[in-house]
Amino acid sequence: MLEAVYEVFPDAKYQRCIVHFYRNIFSVVPRSKMKTVAKMLKAIHAQESKSTSRDKAKAVVAALHDMKLGDAAKKVEAGIEETLTYADFPSEHWTRIRTNNVIERLNREIRRRTRVVGTFPDGNSALMLVCARLRHVAGSQWGNKKYMKMKHLDSTYLSDSIAG
Repeated sequence: MLEAVYEVFPDAKYQRCIVHFYRNIFSVVPRSKMKTVAKMLKAIHAQESKSTSRDKAKAVVAALHDMKLGDAAKKVEAGIEETLTYADFPSEHWTRIRTNNVIERLNREIRRRTRVVGTFPDGNSALMLVCARLRHVAGSQWGNKKYMKMKHLDSTYLSDSIAG
């Protein structure tokens, strides 16, 4: 899917959901060390800038190696950069774009609606139901809700940060 996004939107930035990133790391961490590792991971994303987050991530990787959690350290090292994309945007938006909760909520709503039907006669009928739901969401109060204040994305910020 990411390859398709980069093919269609070559200049798009990809932000991996940090909650899912944490879950992937927790899959290789023993339950007894989970709270400690969770605090370490949260400290990475609590930094004020991308560079300090990278530095903290290096320290966390070293600490995970010291704790004999090599698999977790490898996962942090391999995936940390795609979880820090949010730091390229104004700090007022960080809490909104670090996770993909809005998309997941919409997907759950569509899944709930399609499960009621059970089986569809063909692909077009399923597509019509999903599109009708998406149109409703886009036109309803939920679709009109302001998720972020766009005033923080002025033209100078966009030209300097996102394009380059």
